[in-house]
Amino acid sequence: MKRLLATCLGLGWMPVAPGTWGSAPPAVVFGILLWLHVPAAALTAVMAVLVLAGAVACVTCAPAAISIVGKTDPGEVVADEFAGQAVAFLLMPLLLPADLSVKQGCFVTGLGFLLFRVFDITKPWPIKKLEHFPDGWGILADDLLAGVYAAVVLYVCVRLWIVG
Repeated sequence: MKRLLATCLGLGWMPVAPGTWGSAPPAVVFGILLWLHVPAAALTAVMAVLVLAGAVACVTCAPAAISIVGKTDPGEVVADEFAGQAVAFLLMPLLLPADLSVKQGCFVTGLGFLLFRVFDITKPWPIKKLEHFPDGWGILADDLLAGVYAAVVLYVCVRLWIVG
């Protein structure tokens, strides 16, 4: 059961780009809730719950996958990407204009997803250093910081291209 949770119900077992698959659910939820015009505070709360769920799953369940697979950061563990992607969107609802169009919402969602994946894959300083924490903490910490980086760049892009 722990391994299933660490893989986000099997998304980590996808044969190509498991981290991208693990990042997808928070982005999809964010995009759908934006489209449904869910109030900003409620959308932020949903993203916070997703961060917490992914973080708890990663820290408590990743050690089971580590012991089975024998790697310190098995590719199948994607609960960290799930949490990090939710971090990228965590405060965005509070920063977006209330009259956001569907097209703009799709842009924000797609760009936030892309930015998180870029920072998660490239791991600019000091993201890579965070991988040295023990067990699930190292797996999780780098993705949380990648989410913060993505959120900052996303905010700048929203200010430049949407809010003006």
